[in-house]
Amino acid sequence: MHVPHFVLALTTCAVLVGCAVPDPPTVELAPPDFVLLGEQHHDAAHQRQHRDVVRALAARDRLAALALEMAEQGHSTAGLPRNADEGTVRAALQWNEKAWPWAPYAPAVMAAVAAGVPVLGANLPRERMRAAMSDEVLDLALDQESLQVQREAIRTGHCDLLPPQQLAPMARVQIARDRAMAQTLVQAYVPGRAVLLLAGAGHVSPRLGVPRHLPAGLAVKPVVLASSGRAAPDYCAQLKEQMQRR
Repeated sequence: MHVPHFVLALTTCAVLVGCAVPDPPTVELAPPDFVLLGEQHHDAAHQRQHRDVVRALAARDRLAALALEMAEQGHSTAGLPRNADEGTVRAALQWNEKAWPWAPYAPAVMAAVAAGVPVLGANLPRERMRAAMSDEVLDLALDQESLQVQREAIRTGHCDLLPPQQLAPMARVQIARDRAMAQTLVQAYVPGRAVLLLAGAGHVSPRLGVPRHLPAGLAVKPVVLASSGRAAPDYCAQLKEQMQRR
């Protein structure tokens, strides 16, 4: 089985954004407590790497759980047999096909199930998002400078189309989502094994994302997956065109 270079070198290169990664001869014996893989959702190569990391860690009995941004907290494959089919797994995770197409993530999820590793929904449940928007306590989860960076990321991520008064509420939702994912990781913690999170690149940011909400005493390895070179769709142009048609 091919083991991706970044699995072999998790302790050497924390963030892979086109950086050169050495090729050690063996996988580290003690993985970090939490490995956070940050993807570009449009990049199919990233989802293939998800599968390879799951297989590599599971083959060495080093994978405690697989946590997903793509499914909500409270849903899990725990208790399913290793030979559970995709329909059963999707039902257990309450997978939302409209929000997250199943096909790209199925290989990693099913590899975990086949290895007897629980797959956990980690994202903030949709019904809790409205409350998060008005929860000003969430503003205190980041320092003021980082909070402004988060709001700016929300602005650019929504193509400069959000009204200014929506930036603070939307940033709170992002923070609440990061906190929910961190909570899921902590609950799945097993000493000597890694809990693996699959999420968008922004969620694994040490400054803004999930790492900010994890206990200081545990080892966290955020990895932003390097671009495969595939051009990203211009979502902003598409969105602006749709709005003009309206």
